[in-house]
Amino acid sequence: MSEPVVALVMAAGLGTRFGGPVPKQVQELTGKAVVAVAVESMAAGGCTDAVVVVKDGMHNHFRLALAASPIPVRFATGGSSRQESVHNGLQLIDASTRLSKARKVLIHDAVRPLVPAYVVKQVLAALEDGAVAVTPVVPVVDTIRQIDGDVSEVIDRSTLRAVQTPQGFDREVITECHRRLHAEGGEVTDDVSCCERYGYRVSLIEGSRMALKITEPMDLDIAETLVKATAGAGHHSGRRVRRVLSRMDPRPSHRRRG
Repeated sequence: MSEPVVALVMAAGLGTRFGGPVPKQVQELTGKAVVAVAVESMAAGGCTDAVVVVKDGMHNHFRLALAASPIPVRFATGGSSRQESVHNGLQLIDASTRLSKARKVLIHDAVRPLVPAYVVKQVLAALEDGAVAVTPVVPVVDTIRQIDGDVSEVIDRSTLRAVQTPQGFDREVITECHRRLHAEGGEVTDDVSCCERYGYRVSLIEGSRMALKITEPMDLDIAETLVKATAGAGHHSGRRVRRVLSRMDPRPSHRRRG
């Protein structure tokens, strides 16, 4: 059997900003659960197995949502923070006879379901070329102001990048880094930062605006519209995505005319 490539899909978030009785990860998108679309995207990019980390007590909801998954799925139980949930997922992989044979693991947020397959492939290609920690990024397009009390100033956005997932890793390295972080009780903002904390270099690749994060109900509507707009279009271009997003901007002055 060939070496597995594991997608560790994070779906244990509470989704307090999304609201409602149903977790946003199992809300419907294009006729499937958001988490199911995310796993399919990872599979399309080259992942052979998935470990989905879910909130305690939600396993049955996610098993039903992922019953038709194109790749085998195992489940881990999340912790009190995303960081602890990632640690739990990595420990499950490490304890598995099959999955522990993987050299590469991609850590992905279930609420970024529309990440294009080519981004996943590029993350894997960077790992194959020798990178230890890889993340997709996109330019920041909004003007950003830094506020300090009553004083604010514009930050040069040309130097800024928004970080996306999936983030790719040498499995042994990220597992050891999370073990150390867990033992120390430290905190990081994302998983590449965990590697960076212990001296590993982070490689950046170009991400995609298709990999938008579903945080609020309107984000789900936007994602549904993007799927319809890009159906049959092959690779998703950032330019086309921005056109669709501009049409959906609720502010009258920001809608495209004609």
